[in-house]
Amino acid sequence: MGIKRSQPNPKARGMSRRQFLRYTALGGSAAFLAACAVPAEPSTETGAPAAPAEGAAPAPTEGQDGGTMIWLGHQEIASLSPDDAGPDVHFVIVYNIHNPLLYYNEYNEVELVLAESYEVADDGLTYTFKLREGVKFHDGKELTSADVKYTYDYYRNPDNAAVSAGDFFGIDSIETPDDYTVVVKMAQVNAASLATWASFGIVQSEYHAEVGEETYRTAPIGTGAYKLKEWRAAEYTEIEAFDDHFRGRPKIDTIRLEVVPEPSVRMVALQSGEAHSSVWPLLVEDSLTLEQDPNFILFRTLGNSIKHFPLNNQLPQLSDKRVRQAMMHALDRQRIIDDLWAGTAQVAHSNIPPSSFYHKPDLKQYDYNVEKANALLDEAGWVMGADGIREKDGMKLSFTCTTISGDSARRPIAELAQQMLKEVGIDMQLAEAPVASILEGMRNGTLDASLFNWTYNTNAVEPDPFSTLHSTGGNNFNNFRNEEMDQLIEAGLNVVDPEERRVYYDRIQEIFVEEVPCLYLQFDEWLIPFSRRIQGLPENPKASTVYYLRAHEWSLSEA
Repeated sequence: MGIKRSQPNPKARGMSRRQFLRYTALGGSAAFLAACAVPAEPSTETGAPAAPAEGAAPAPTEGQDGGTMIWLGHQEIASLSPDDAGPDVHFVIVYNIHNPLLYYNEYNEVELVLAESYEVADDGLTYTFKLREGVKFHDGKELTSADVKYTYDYYRNPDNAAVSAGDFFGIDSIETPDDYTVVVKMAQVNAASLATWASFGIVQSEYHAEVGEETYRTAPIGTGAYKLKEWRAAEYTEIEAFDDHFRGRPKIDTIRLEVVPEPSVRMVALQSGEAHSSVWPLLVEDSLTLEQDPNFILFRTLGNSIKHFPLNNQLPQLSDKRVRQAMMHALDRQRIIDDLWAGTAQVAHSNIPPSSFYHKPDLKQYDYNVEKANALLDEAGWVMGADGIREKDGMKLSFTCTTISGDSARRPIAELAQQMLKEVGIDMQLAEAPVASILEGMRNGTLDASLFNWTYNTNAVEPDPFSTLHSTGGNNFNNFRNEEMDQLIEAGLNVVDPEERRVYYDRIQEIFVEEVPCLYLQFDEWLIPFSRRIQGLPENPKASTVYYLRAHEWSLSEA
């Protein structure tokens, strides 16, 4: 799978982020030149948008219809199916192509999309949705209840091995009494229903059935405001306005998402006017710079995902929770935040972020304490070897962390952690691979560890961690298997009252911090820049990324 291995960086300790990046980002300028050779909407005869004078706020202008809006992402878009929309850069494209019945918007409120109304029975076992009439798919076919039934039945069918199958937990059957009514019968209550399966993108059923999921991933047909124009997974994805979209034709003709792994290159592209937003955060210090730049607006939202090292808990050397606990004590997480993340994060002490109603504040915590780390490793029987690496029964305490290719924002964290772990006799080798390979490898247990951000609940209002912490979860990156955890997750979904639910999620968090299925580092502030050329942006959003689903409402002012 094309993994590029590298050796530990002996100079890592004591380096600043800038120093780290100088070490790791060689070649970034060349990458920028290649990445920015994009067909940005020209504002001059040369095709090069003119940047406003330094320090001068652009005069506010009315947005105009047409044009191309350029977004930047840090990784390839490996699939265009709703089933693979987990990574943010996938999500923003997939959900401009597809629509769900409803979703939780940027203010954490339920917003109807394909559904014009819905009802939930008092016992929580029946959901009735009334669909909007006259909604067209990109091929001209009208959306009906049959498409919703097909979508839900296909992705919840275990035979289809969908990553999102767990989202449909509790559904018994789906009825379609007429073309615009969908009745979902539950075998048991699923309190997360609106945040999971009801928020899943609807596919054109006849087309999907004909071509199959594998082909659909490359050529989707949804009802979204934009339809696929061109897709080159590792280079760019271009979507174009759908003239017959039910909410009206989008104002901007084309959205193009460029894959630009190097954050400093994305920064240059924004400052030069080559791009209008970076879907994935820049380096923190660059984001803070843009926050002071009158040509940009920076959205700051509370992070819902954990920056963490997922660990393969089935790997013999990582299967003992004392080893995982020791690694937590060996990591100076506050230093990581201060030195490498400009202080714009807070140390994680749970799988649920502090902003959530369900966050438990008095959980067991792992302070930075090398003595405790060594004591736990000694207790677990790992003996320091002559080479400084611990051993047990002839096995070295060694594993490989595979980071995302070109991810120079988080790579320094892996390098610093590598040095911290080495101080207690743990050898963490570093490698790189494309994100799709990493996600697949962590899911199927062929990789040891990685480093990325992921949500270990559902969203800011829904605490369910089925996908990541249930033994059958589609994103169980840690291969974590805990019978009590499974039972609690299922039981928590069966309870609707928040106060009654809290009991289950308190215990889930206690197990999480005791078992340490992953090395949880921090909850980031999510800093996303937008050019002020984009008109119609939401004001003061509370949740990140979902605001990109408003793209059909936006327009571009003149440069």
